[in-house]
Amino acid sequence: MTSPGSRATCRAAVFSAVGQPIEIREVAVPQPGPREALVRITCCTICGSDLHTFSGARSSPMPTVLGHEIIGEVEAVNEGEFVLTDVAGQALEVGDRVTWSVAASCGSCHRCEGGIPQKCQTLFKYGHEVCMKDHELSGGLAEYCLLQAGTAVVKLPSELPDAIACPANCATATVAAAERSAGDLAGKRVLVFGAGMLGLTTCAFATAAGAADVSLCDVNEERLAQGARFGATSLLRTVTTDNYDSVFEMSGHPLAVQSAMNAANIGGTVVLVGSVSPSGTVAVDPERIVRRLLSIHGVHNYRPGDLLTAVRFLEEHHQQFPFAELVQKSFSLADVNEAFQFAVTNRPIRVAVIPY
Repeated sequence: MTSPGSRATCRAAVFSAVGQPIEIREVAVPQPGPREALVRITCCTICGSDLHTFSGARSSPMPTVLGHEIIGEVEAVNEGEFVLTDVAGQALEVGDRVTWSVAASCGSCHRCEGGIPQKCQTLFKYGHEVCMKDHELSGGLAEYCLLQAGTAVVKLPSELPDAIACPANCATATVAAAERSAGDLAGKRVLVFGAGMLGLTTCAFATAAGAADVSLCDVNEERLAQGARFGATSLLRTVTTDNYDSVFEMSGHPLAVQSAMNAANIGGTVVLVGSVSPSGTVAVDPERIVRRLLSIHGVHNYRPGDLLTAVRFLEEHHQQFPFAELVQKSFSLADVNEAFQFAVTNRPIRVAVIPY
């Protein structure tokens, strides 16, 4: 096992209560246990779910270290009798620049064995775990993160900038899962609700997959205007037709969910992704679903293979679409409270926190 060097402690930003400042604490740097790895964090972007927790709109264990859109460099591994590998089967080595799944799975429960490890019965989620003594480093707003056994890891190509690579393990991988659920988009009429990170990324995926056209719907004119640069061929404030082959709901707004159900053509597919916090119920016409032969998929988290798909997509297309511009400002770890206030006040697509 390699050693994390001479550092005994590092800084971590601990969120203890809604309405209270995030506190920078000095915590112990752990040695990785069996099948674990220690990563020195180089960048963390603040996701919408982090903002929901920060504002109290989403319940989360506290105190916690927020942040799950994370990249970093492997500093120590503990293989034991195992050779740690990434999703592509490459040995994980000290110095590798990596991203990793938002959750770690056991691999042996009936859900894992049934092909939905993202719903493992003992799921461990980065940025969503309670801080306990000697187990504080489970989120991205810190100098280090301890990768648990069962974490899907993907090595990052050197040419992929941090600002583009950082959201890969959340937004990009989630979109990869959504596209997988929708099936082949080549030649399809695609409709996307929500022009945030998820929606813009979905437009890019659909364009790269050869969709016949890609419509993007949002009520925010500024965000909607970005859609054309991510492949959207139509920018809509409302949707009045029902002839789309593949519909992606990425906003989570109840009206958008209902509109998504009504916009699908006969034989169409609706993929619901954005509804990850309580938002109220929507009216659904079951006869319409039956008579139009609609397929409805819910997507939450993703499989390890989706993370690999996400990284490869960004590697191939990051110069085609302006993903780097979506991270609108960077802050130091010491200024993490300012980062959250900026995100809440200005509603950028993303802001980044750089530990060093």
